[in-house]
Amino acid sequence: MSVTNSYAGDGSYPTSYYAASRNVIRTPVKLQGRVETDICVVGAGYTGLATAIHLAEKGYKVAVIEGAQVGWGASGRNGGQIVNGLNASLSTIQRRFGEDAARFIGGLVQEGGRILRRIVSHYRIDCDLKSGNIYAAYTDAHMKELEAKQVLWRKYGMDDHLMLDRDALRKLVNSEAYCGGMLDITGGHMHPLNLVLGEARAFESLGGSIYEMSPVTRVDYKAARPTVYTKAGEVSARIVVLCGNAYLGEAVPELVSRVMPVSTQMITTAPLGEELADMLIPSDMCVEDVRYILDYFRLSADKRMVFGGGTVYGGSDPADVVAKLRPNLEKVFPRLKGVKIDYAWSGNFALSFTRVPQMGRIGANTYFAHGYSGHGVTGSHLFGRTLAEAIDGDQSRFDMFEKLPWYPFPGGRMFRAQYSTIGSWWYSFKDAVGW
Repeated sequence: MSVTNSYAGDGSYPTSYYAASRNVIRTPVKLQGRVETDICVVGAGYTGLATAIHLAEKGYKVAVIEGAQVGWGASGRNGGQIVNGLNASLSTIQRRFGEDAARFIGGLVQEGGRILRRIVSHYRIDCDLKSGNIYAAYTDAHMKELEAKQVLWRKYGMDDHLMLDRDALRKLVNSEAYCGGMLDITGGHMHPLNLVLGEARAFESLGGSIYEMSPVTRVDYKAARPTVYTKAGEVSARIVVLCGNAYLGEAVPELVSRVMPVSTQMITTAPLGEELADMLIPSDMCVEDVRYILDYFRLSADKRMVFGGGTVYGGSDPADVVAKLRPNLEKVFPRLKGVKIDYAWSGNFALSFTRVPQMGRIGANTYFAHGYSGHGVTGSHLFGRTLAEAIDGDQSRFDMFEKLPWYPFPGGRMFRAQYSTIGSWWYSFKDAVGW
């Protein structure tokens, strides 16, 4: 088996439930020789394809370069949860960056979900899209945190959250583990790989080109027409957009210190059957708890439990994903003790030090977006539209994001993972004792 690149092996999808149940089988086209285009997008995940779709809809000639296959990274192996907001709360953004920044971000954090739904509806993408996202609380302190979130989001014009006491929550998520929670009716869930594969097909229907299995080796962003190089070809464009996120690697050294890859893990059970599945999650909504190292889960279309959690800073994979996640699954749902696990996998997301995603430029004609910090499903679609707006001439929202300060991780590349791990221990301790 030939190796395509250092991070993706031969470019095949990881052995996941999503890869096994994908409904689009593509024949990858590799980049060969020189290509000239208006816009070159690096990365065929949500950010790259959302940017490409919006630009193609505006009439631009766009080419997308992907090092592995469409959706190979986080876009094709995440929890499938449509969760509004950023990793950093609006209160944190207000405290760090001021009221103007909080008001700006508060006015658009639900937009990513609306963009996603518009694309799914307009291009008739089959991805099992469903509504409703539940935040589950273990402690009274968690409930107070959710109540404060509801009040804060109302301040910024969002009144879509419903507080749930223990009994109300049990009607939606049948677990004794939680003392209550909050429902976001504008959240939801879907099959993430089928979504990104559908977006690729939508982009191609607009005349766009996607070159897969073509890892980028370097980007010359200082030229008047920046050029993206692979081993077998190059793309010269008026504008380049870098959307590699956690998997951009060393291709653009200037961006390496801005984010850190973080691994999260997922398992999927064997089919549970309609009766058991509907008893466990009667609402068929997606769920996440509000701990620092959280669990997140939902039912698939064929009534499996899709369960994720865990964090490994630096992006390495645990030796045994099932052993790591099964105790959490069985704590939430004791009825699933000993249930057969059909799939287990890991994947990286890009963490920024501030937990706020970053958007900016290196050079006059090269844009980038990354660092969604675990909230990339909605954030990537919002950033895709914002990047397309900026390239098309309206840079007002792009400029607001570009101005937000970013900070490198303490300890540099060598010790950043250790620093973040120590911090996570503290927050995990607080979760454990109910602070």
